Amino acid sequence: MLPITKHHGIVIPLDRANVDTDAIIPKQFLKSIKKSGFGPNLFDEWRYLDHGEPGINPENRELNPDFILNKQNYREGTILLARENFGCGSSREHAPWALLDFGIRIILAPSFADIFYGNCFKNGILPIQIDDELTDLFFKKALSEMGLNLTIDLEKQLIIDDDDEYDFKVDEFKKNCLLKGLDDIGLTLEYGEDIKDFEKHYYSQYPWLTK
Repeated sequence: MLPITKHHGIVIPLDRANVDTDAIIPKQFLKSIKKSGFGPNLFDEWRYLDHGEPGINPENRELNPDFILNKQNYREGTILLARENFGCGSSREHAPWALLDFGIRIILAPSFADIFYGNCFKNGILPIQIDDELTDLFFKKALSEMGLNLTIDLEKQLIIDDDDEYDFKVDEFKKNCLLKGLDDIGLTLEYGEDIKDFEKHYYSQYPWLTK
């Protein structure tokens, strides 16, 4: 998992509340358990004018010109700005996979669905809860002709907008995992030697279990 320490990127203003995981990655694309390849189908039903199915080349599909991801100013964006209750609905882990595969590393919103929020940390995405006033300010800037670029300093827990800085809260354990790039497997492997020592001691006491 790629770590996050300090991230600078273009903000994509997705001005919608209650965005559920089926909107993030529709159910027909859940046939793979690989973590890659979902980016082209992120927000599929909003992003394209036709109905998408696995195996269809996205380059041959008609884009919805009104959808924010298809606008030239935001195509290289890596910070997603949304309204409240982002990631609600089913618990599919494919949702953060699709966001990450597209290039999203940071999500800013007033609130998140609990399971989606936890899944983001496990897949290298930093979800940051911001208040309604700051959300409105960022939307106003991001939707302006100039757009909005932000720097996220995870170590200092700061959102930096030119000369303005806004602090944010994050669980210390989740923060350390992101800083080190540790998912659940990587976190377990940090205790590899301890696990080997335990197994050696355990099977010396119960040798018949190895037969």
